[in-house]
Amino acid sequence: MKISEIKRQSLESLKGNWGLGVLLSFIMFLFCYTLPSIVEIIISGGFNQYEKPTGLRFISIIISILQIPFSIGVYWFYLSLVRKNNPQISNVFSIYKDGKTSLKLIGTSILQGIFVFLWSLLLIIPGIIKSLAYSQTFYLLRDHPEYTILEAITESRRRMDGFKWKYFLLGLSFIGWGILCLFTLGIGFLWLVPYVSTAMATFYNGVIYSQEADTSDKAIINK
Repeated sequence: MKISEIKRQSLESLKGNWGLGVLLSFIMFLFCYTLPSIVEIIISGGFNQYEKPTGLRFISIIISILQIPFSIGVYWFYLSLVRKNNPQISNVFSIYKDGKTSLKLIGTSILQGIFVFLWSLLLIIPGIIKSLAYSQTFYLLRDHPEYTILEAITESRRRMDGFKWKYFLLGLSFIGWGILCLFTLGIGFLWLVPYVSTAMATFYNGVIYSQEADTSDKAIINK
């Protein structure tokens, strides 16, 4: 699947759903940036910017960890959008109802981050390559909740073999739009984030997930 086709299908999926995407982008901004800032201001009240409570950094880390299931829920929202499953924004938060899944996603994110960090110690390029290789992990966990953390990471690396460059170029193709959004004082990102997120979900659905269908077809033919 060509990058132009991925982007075309993404725009097709967003038809009639731009409102949901923009609203979700706004909620992401509030939940991931505004809320932590408010908490920091409340906790550090009475302190100047050079003197903050020693526990503030620890609390910031905890907040970042708690935001992980939400971030992955956003991935899954756009995957459902691409598959025309009529997702609702409430689905993004419903992930917190399943404590086991939330902890698994948090563990996956942390372990994935550790792997990328260790590869980055060699040189920045190996770290980038591995981050691309592991990029499909959370989508795979959506379709295969039975996977363990290591199984999902390994399967992402295996399926991305031969597709990392295309995925990199797909992300790179949005740089121009990102620069334009800066001239809108960031408001344009409310529309760009849904576009990019839908494109990434389309990549998984059309390139990575389709490998399962190909494998199933071959298995039927060989019987």
